[in-house]
Amino acid sequence: MKEKKDTAILLAHCPDQKGIVATITEFLLNNNGNIIRLDQHVDRDIGHFFIRVEWELDGFQIPQEKTEDFFKTLIADKFKMQWKITFRDRKPRIGIMVSKYAHCFYDILSRYDSGEWKIDIPLIISNHKKFEHIAKRHKIPFYHIPKNKETRAEQEEKEIALLKEHHVDVVILARYMQILTGNIIKEFPNQIINIHHSSLPAFVGADPYSSAYKRGVKFMGATGHYVTEELDAGPIIVQDVIPITHRDSIAEMKRKGKDIEKIVLADAIWAHINHRVLIHENKTVVF
Repeated sequence: MKEKKDTAILLAHCPDQKGIVATITEFLLNNNGNIIRLDQHVDRDIGHFFIRVEWELDGFQIPQEKTEDFFKTLIADKFKMQWKITFRDRKPRIGIMVSKYAHCFYDILSRYDSGEWKIDIPLIISNHKKFEHIAKRHKIPFYHIPKNKETRAEQEEKEIALLKEHHVDVVILARYMQILTGNIIKEFPNQIINIHHSSLPAFVGADPYSSAYKRGVKFMGATGHYVTEELDAGPIIVQDVIPITHRDSIAEMKRKGKDIEKIVLADAIWAHINHRVLIHENKTVVF
């Protein structure tokens, strides 16, 4: 089996103009970079260009620590790009925040344990102690940080400090049943991923599945998105649905709902950790 080589990934977007692809590919060619994937998209309605390029580092003539400086000077400034270069040899560091629901939490740990995802999980934060023993079993530091209205701001400062201390790249809300304030969102812009089920906003309250059942809904779905200060309204990464019929009980709807939540959250995480998501304003391009 051929060993995979280390690669670099460029994500960039800018106003659409001539010569962007040619300039990037020429830059890589001139420095002995072998392109293995290139995806691009132009949003013609707003005249905006998006690109993802991955190239092998074996033989690439610019050292990793200098690559960003070269790209900024030679290309990014010229085209007024928003951009980021990442390297595959560094594992993304994921911080998990969870409450009492197990399905998304266990699914993430399963993909981590199996090696399906090349990630590190440096910490788990929860407002309950339910999963502390699971964290210990996986040798992941667990922090119990309970919250109420009076302590929310103070406790959130502790969470911010922990996430920074552990150098977290992305925060996953694995059915974390607490609303985050603008303080933590501003500290981790477009670095917090959440899901919400399709019953929102049509069926709100403590038991949305019962409300949906009484209305005879014909599908269940979920949305994976980045967290913004407007609740459940951040840039969407992944959405999916599964059919519901008149034969499905409320219990069966809940089971199906958990399944689609796991899948959608996993797909959103996968897209993020593989550097496939570009964000412009409140929309995403997912290559």
